[in-house]
Amino acid sequence: MDENQGASDIVPRARTRPSLSSSLGKLRRTFLTRNGLLGQYDYGFLFRPSLPFMRRANQSAPFFGLDQSMPVVLALLLGLQHALAMLAGVISPPIILAGAGGANLSAEEQQYLVSTALIVSGLLSVIQIKRVSIYKTPYFIGTGVISVVGISFSVITIATGAFSQMYERGFCPMDADGTKLPCPRGYGALLGTAAICALLEILLSFLPPRVLLRIFPPLVTGPTVMLIGVSLVESGFKDWAGGSGSCSNTNPSDFYALCPDISAPHALPWGSAEFLGLGFSVFVAIILCERFGAPIMKSCSVVIGLLVGCIIAAATGYFDRSGIDAAPVASFIWVKTFPLTLYGPLVLPLLALYIICACEAIGDITATCDVSRLEVEGEIYESRIQGGILADGINGILAALCTLTPMSTFAQNNGVIALTRCANRTAGYCCCMFLVIMGVFAKFAAALVAIPKPVIGGMTTFLFCSVAVSGISIITRGVPFNRRNRFILTAGLALGYGATLVPNYFSSVFTYSGDNQSLQGFLDAIVLVMETGFTVTAIVTMILNSLLPQEVEDQKAVVTADNESVNPSPSAAGEHGKVA
Repeated sequence: MDENQGASDIVPRARTRPSLSSSLGKLRRTFLTRNGLLGQYDYGFLFRPSLPFMRRANQSAPFFGLDQSMPVVLALLLGLQHALAMLAGVISPPIILAGAGGANLSAEEQQYLVSTALIVSGLLSVIQIKRVSIYKTPYFIGTGVISVVGISFSVITIATGAFSQMYERGFCPMDADGTKLPCPRGYGALLGTAAICALLEILLSFLPPRVLLRIFPPLVTGPTVMLIGVSLVESGFKDWAGGSGSCSNTNPSDFYALCPDISAPHALPWGSAEFLGLGFSVFVAIILCERFGAPIMKSCSVVIGLLVGCIIAAATGYFDRSGIDAAPVASFIWVKTFPLTLYGPLVLPLLALYIICACEAIGDITATCDVSRLEVEGEIYESRIQGGILADGINGILAALCTLTPMSTFAQNNGVIALTRCANRTAGYCCCMFLVIMGVFAKFAAALVAIPKPVIGGMTTFLFCSVAVSGISIITRGVPFNRRNRFILTAGLALGYGATLVPNYFSSVFTYSGDNQSLQGFLDAIVLVMETGFTVTAIVTMILNSLLPQEVEDQKAVVTADNESVNPSPSAAGEHGKVA
């Protein structure tokens, strides 16, 4: 491929308007000829398993560049593969945030949010992939590469802590027994606050990428991403054992004495062997796909594992299909709405979230450019970084207006590009189309919501742990392990791990109980920040990295680390390096 591909994003070229006959001829060649429909691609490569007795193919698949013409069937097939690769990541946050561990919304609202997450992910991904120039400025919106977006995992830890605080403060209702009731008001407060805080990432997009990386180097972002994954594993593992809601409490009420509750089919005590076995079936299926699966299976192994778990759960009587039967045939954005308000204690944590999202976007976009055989330095590359972060911020506002929590770029699609050798925008648009179609059919979302918690837990535990591994990768590749950096990591992780493992350690520090709501909200914000492990780690590592001087013998290592941070490797890309 021409190494200067993509230069048209910076320098406009004179174009002639094609005639009607040439346009019709192009359509005919695309949709009515074998070469246009199928091309010369080796489709067997995508479906050839890696079994012990099978010989590996010596030939490699052809590479499809950013704007290169590709067959229709292949574009649809690889677009579906991209959609399946990110399906589990898109549906997990709304299920968790709307469930018993979050806003405790109704089953209908959970189904709506899953549908909307798929639809909005498809629509907002088009903004990143399309890439438009801001009128008469050198700035862009979008990356112009296959940068597919989904709901940020980082928001889960912040939101679950905020919902717990809302119930304690009376912002969200509880009954006389202390059981948490549905709180659409709290979910709307999360959306409204997220929309306002997204303005920070928009402002950050106009900083040069090198400046942003010097402020937030891998020494800060690496442990932060790792703590995000570690904190999320807890909710995944609780679901694996039966559920992360009231049934997992030490002394649950009578209705939640069994998981998910006593009215559910095949309800069992939390931590029962049957629940653990269901989650383990998902985990084993993911491992087998990675070992023996064809390329198309490896990139969507999490979805295959989820499907295996669902089949076993359905065969053994764990499914409740009443929600599927009651769900409408189709859904779309704004079928259900939530009151948008500003919740003061969420402001500081969400500002930290958007800073982290901006830094992760740099790594993810760099990795996408790298596997797409595009520039990873220079003017075009930096404009992709600027456009990607700006689109991330704009998408954060649009997502909130579409009743969803903040969006960020997903890195697992880089693995799909590397496996299939297809970086073509057409495949990206097909991915967006499939996501929208999946979301519009509400029965599909209802089936996802009806999946038993142990099955979801087996999938999300793997998914969330890979976020932590992505953070480890950022540290090992971008941080030289000298004495100074080890000290900073130790100090940051000590407090971050402590806040993650003992999340209520800071709840009794402030004893104010007056009527000043503004002061109470400010104190609640500090508590929420201090009880969110990854924000504590980010703050501590950033401060120490600024204050502690470099040692003379470490100067050379620091220069090397700075160079690598500007051009990080694909495996160190972003929060969502979940499933490569």
